[in-house]
Amino acid sequence: MLAAISRALEERDQTQGHGARVAALAEPIAYRLGWDAAHIASLRFGAPLHDIGKVSVRRDVLLKVGPLTLDELAEIRVHPDAGAQLVLPLREARTALPYVLFHHEWWDGGGYPVGLEGTAIPVEARLLAVADAFDAMTSARPYRHALTNERALREIDSCSGTQFDPQIAELFCEIWSTQPVAAAS
Repeated sequence: MLAAISRALEERDQTQGHGARVAALAEPIAYRLGWDAAHIASLRFGAPLHDIGKVSVRRDVLLKVGPLTLDELAEIRVHPDAGAQLVLPLREARTALPYVLFHHEWWDGGGYPVGLEGTAIPVEARLLAVADAFDAMTSARPYRHALTNERALREIDSCSGTQFDPQIAELFCEIWSTQPVAAAS
């Protein structure tokens, strides 16, 4: 059920395949971090669901071409909490919770919804944040053109230590600068 909602959402906000691409981008880094099979399975399950809370966001906001107003930005920032409310009641889906609820937290504490900082952010969310940002940057959106892989990798590197966990950002850039990123698509 949650997977079907996630796929419908991607169609609605014109990001088809985003969740699967994010999972594929994150998995090699998870292996390098030493995650076991159960942890990898939770990544494969949780990553495609990370934006499920966007079902609570109006379509015109998701597809807006220009800058978001403060009210529209506040509406977008509710999606992690909204997603957690969908996942939490389903015991078998709770492994997705860190991906859904915390993927917009920043290493320096400047993210949302809680403002967690550093290692207080679950490692699952820290990994997903990098993969999610990379896919978002390298995918065309209604409000901007896609960046090249090289430009997106430079952006990940420049946000290391502020937005992203430095170790995970470094591993991501190391792996995806030496392998064709298209393999994750």
